[in-house]
Amino acid sequence: MNAPLPFSVAPPGSALPALSWVNRFASLGPDFYTRVAPRAVPAPHWVGRNLGLAHDLGLDDEWWAHYDTLQALAGNATLPGVQPLASVYSGHQFGVWAGQLGDGRALLLGERTDAVGLGWEWQLKGSGLTPYSRMGDGRAVLRSSIREYLASEAMHGLGIPTTRALAVVGTPLTVQRETEETGAVVTRVARSFVRFGHFEHFAAREQTELLRRLADYVIEHYYPQAAHAAPPGGNAYAGLLRLVAQRSAELVAQWQAVGFCHGVLNTDNMSILGLTLDYGPFQFMDAFDPAHICNHSDTQGRYAFARQPSVVHWNLFCLGQALLPLIGEQEHALAALEPFRADYPAAYMRLMLAKLGLGRAELDATAARELIDPLLKLMGQDKVDYTVAWRRLSHAVASSTHQPETAAFAPVRDLFIDRPAFDTWLLLFLKHLTHINRAQAAEIMLNANPAVVLRNHLGEEAIRAAQQGDFSVVQGLQDLLAQPFATAADTRSEAGFAPDWASSISISCSS
Repeated sequence: MNAPLPFSVAPPGSALPALSWVNRFASLGPDFYTRVAPRAVPAPHWVGRNLGLAHDLGLDDEWWAHYDTLQALAGNATLPGVQPLASVYSGHQFGVWAGQLGDGRALLLGERTDAVGLGWEWQLKGSGLTPYSRMGDGRAVLRSSIREYLASEAMHGLGIPTTRALAVVGTPLTVQRETEETGAVVTRVARSFVRFGHFEHFAAREQTELLRRLADYVIEHYYPQAAHAAPPGGNAYAGLLRLVAQRSAELVAQWQAVGFCHGVLNTDNMSILGLTLDYGPFQFMDAFDPAHICNHSDTQGRYAFARQPSVVHWNLFCLGQALLPLIGEQEHALAALEPFRADYPAAYMRLMLAKLGLGRAELDATAARELIDPLLKLMGQDKVDYTVAWRRLSHAVASSTHQPETAAFAPVRDLFIDRPAFDTWLLLFLKHLTHINRAQAAEIMLNANPAVVLRNHLGEEAIRAAQQGDFSVVQGLQDLLAQPFATAADTRSEAGFAPDWASSISISCSS
């Protein structure tokens, strides 16, 4: 957990210790980016600081107290050795080719190596105009910055691959969205911020050698096993596509299992490393609804919860199309993507069985579906709270080891309107539990079903407090989300139902 350091900085004077930076992405050449300096903001102040991540990156607590640290992460100064850049990419947005896009409000500072030798790229998001800002202002508002900061760390706490968030800096700078809001800058880190859209950009321009340079770069630094992963007859580029598809299948399976809606799964928001990237109109579902649309800008429901796996698959086909000049034969690209049809359901089934405390040894695929599908259908029919239901079921299994089953499962049964249908399902579930160690099953479930997720209303409460100058709610929520499976979280109010007003929270692409 993060230590409760005061949100203050030392006055200017002492020099900020020099950090060692490289920028491997910059080695690709100027066709891939534009050098851009961040634009200063007035009166920057700390909103959130991720001390745990900072320690992992080799930064001590004193680093935060330097005046220059705050200024650098606000975009008012440049860290020694850093040459910021904005990268260019293209992409499909809501299924339509959007042409050239790029880092419209993000700047890549560079890359630092952690204690175990892994390189981590740093970005400032909300640091001002770039050549790729299009009609935007290059800024981020406090509201969206807090949401991204907390969501990144919530996903990390859940064990779901994601970009990370190191800090949020606030400023009284006015930013115009639907209304006037105050601005902020997020510092986020990832092994790489390369997106599907980077490949689409050079493929669309028929710049095959630049496309090859990018693919070789990604293979060298992140997928050295690509040649061995290729389908029969395919080359390393087909292997790269295969590996990205595998990671993407696992990622979307984790989203579906935890009830996470991304909201804007454009190809330019898809990470080549299989990370959750770009937290805009995301939502962890309250009442379970497979057709739920969390993004009010998504008027056609393209990115509804149940459609996420097929959209990810579609995006992978876009990536395959972009890589085709390097792969050569279309059949090799299709062969690299075909296993997604099995990879995703296998990953999803594994995760859902864990939520039930079961494994493949106990159930074959057919039996598993007969257990999982009716429960999800019933949850959707009765609009049952997804997180609460799974957590209560986990505790019910634990309680059933020392009290009658009727009493143990009553808190779960109470969530459903159609009690007879739940009773029928429960009898089937209990039948499977008779063949395994129930205490071990409960332990598996409690480590698979979080007590707390970043519900919209929790984020909104943190935002409202921060807008009034109280950043302790952000810090406290961050600490709680870092350990979402801890039994101590069960007694927290954040683990309860969403209040009625939560349904009125509107989340769009500007969020």
